[in-house]
Amino acid sequence: MEFEWDLSREVVNVRRHRVTFSEAVESFLDPHGFQLVDAKHSREEQRFYWVGKSEAERILTTRFTRRGKKIRIIGSAEWRKFKRLYHETTKPE
Repeated sequence: MEFEWDLSREVVNVRRHRVTFSEAVESFLDPHGFQLVDAKHSREEQRFYWVGKSEAERILTTRFTRRGKKIRIIGSAEWRKFKRLYHETTKPE
């Protein structure tokens, strides 16, 4: 997977959510991670959420889009509702 992002958006994201986009990339490697459609923000291009655990053991929700073969990160944070969903979907049966 190849990733890209706008550096100025990353600066704002770190200030607001204390998550770098490099850490967000780590969450895409989580084998238990999953993707959801971001219907609310998909007006001009289709956007998605990726919910996965980073190497720092933080469950991140990362909003992204696809640009050709690249994944373009738009934002990333620790959001409680998606954290709960992550724990529900990764529970051992």
